[in-house]
Amino acid sequence: MNEQVPQILIIDFGSQYTPLILRKLRECGFRAQFVDPYLEHVDTTKVSGIILSGGPDSISDDEKWAKMPPWVLASKLPVLGICYGMQLLVKEFGGSLGRGEHREYGLGHILLSQEGKNHPLFKNYADKAHVWMSHGDSVTQVPNCFETVALSDKGVVAAICHKSEKYMGFQFHPEVYHTEKGTLLLQAFAKNICGLTQEKHRNTLSFLMEEVKQKYNKGRVLLGVSGGVDSSLAALFLTKTLGRDQVSCVLIDHGFMRKGETEEAARKLRSHGLNLEVLDEAEFFLEKIKAVSEPEKKRKLIGEAFIQVFEKYAKTAGPFSYLGQGTLYSDVIESAGHGGKAQVIKSHHNVGGLPEKLSLELLEPFRFLFKDEVRTFATELGLDEEMTHRHPFPGPGLAIRIPGEVTREKVLMLQEADKIFIDSLKEEGFYTKVWQAGVVLLPVKSVGIMGDNRTYEYCCSLRAVGASDAMTADVCDLPMSFLAQVATKIVRGVSGINRVLYDVTSKPPATIEWE
Repeated sequence: MNEQVPQILIIDFGSQYTPLILRKLRECGFRAQFVDPYLEHVDTTKVSGIILSGGPDSISDDEKWAKMPPWVLASKLPVLGICYGMQLLVKEFGGSLGRGEHREYGLGHILLSQEGKNHPLFKNYADKAHVWMSHGDSVTQVPNCFETVALSDKGVVAAICHKSEKYMGFQFHPEVYHTEKGTLLLQAFAKNICGLTQEKHRNTLSFLMEEVKQKYNKGRVLLGVSGGVDSSLAALFLTKTLGRDQVSCVLIDHGFMRKGETEEAARKLRSHGLNLEVLDEAEFFLEKIKAVSEPEKKRKLIGEAFIQVFEKYAKTAGPFSYLGQGTLYSDVIESAGHGGKAQVIKSHHNVGGLPEKLSLELLEPFRFLFKDEVRTFATELGLDEEMTHRHPFPGPGLAIRIPGEVTREKVLMLQEADKIFIDSLKEEGFYTKVWQAGVVLLPVKSVGIMGDNRTYEYCCSLRAVGASDAMTADVCDLPMSFLAQVATKIVRGVSGINRVLYDVTSKPPATIEWE
């Protein structure tokens, strides 16, 4: 345990959303800590409650699935099970689960029973609410000692509470922002069920600065920047914290940036007084992933190329002690950076793509922060407003928006299509209403007609989503007239593309990026 004893333990069964539980509790002023489900014993004498997270396992499968640690119920503490965590409670107390026709993914609705309306867990909560579902298994029989306090609009058991003990469960995820007033439910568990008092928030930015000063003041920092808010803020933050002479910023042009973005990013970064150098490595990166189609291999090779360029640069411009990066918690989560049961969704070049042996120590000041928190810090530190609110852009760039083999011809084609889409979003006032947008060049060709001539060219897909922390995302409801206008501009203006689609899939089940 940490010196500062946690008030709530979160048993991490590997859900991609688990870190959001910790974040929401932290924002509400409660101390929490992750615990591995395979620990045989945990000291709970100073703990007030336990949360069982979601996870990828299925209790209905014959294969090995993660069990609830015996010490959980032995502690006699309040327990809240979320998704897989609720299913563990059902299994523990003799209920039944099954995989039937009622799998629920994405936005759903719940309706509280009369017992639910009177329960302190749902105090001040709506009788009907939008919630975020992500489960294949469902409760087919509630244990006799529990009562159902909420059903989904499909009739699935959505929430249960023990009749005499402080054990309860949600089949939905209160920690994601899509769930209506989900934070209120977690807060109610901490306050009304566990009897905790909210603590004052500390100044996280000041705390981070002091922490970095103490830990990383004995060497120079080599920091990779891209022009996005994550790395740009990391550069500004570290420069202000450690001093300009101690932080060397390098903008690696890997050839997969948006059209004209390298030059624009360099100009804005230098306007903040950063010590910046731009390296043209487009040919090196393209050769690195030549003939590679598998997305994970592609991401890892690009990550490896970044490190090779950094190490080469360090030999001539060094010595350096640290490699700085703007890694966020969402990057770590998708690269399975938490929980023994967490699934790798995709490797990020600054997380999953790192080689085992790295000659520089990693310095990631924002590793446990989310995008909206970083943007708040960026505003506070005075980062360029356009950079602060720029849409997230993947580290591997357009290379992972070209499923299959990447060629220079495809990159140039996608750069043109992407510029048309992004410029159109800005011109029509949609850019600030969208969390992230881009174009994907599909490895598919279709027949078309241009000027009475037959064409056989590539298809591309527009992607625009709304989110707050990238853990979940909804499709943006852009006007059809606008989408048709963009499609016309792309087909007329980009040689090699004759068909435009619009991706209408949320996260989950899809991810924001295609690869």
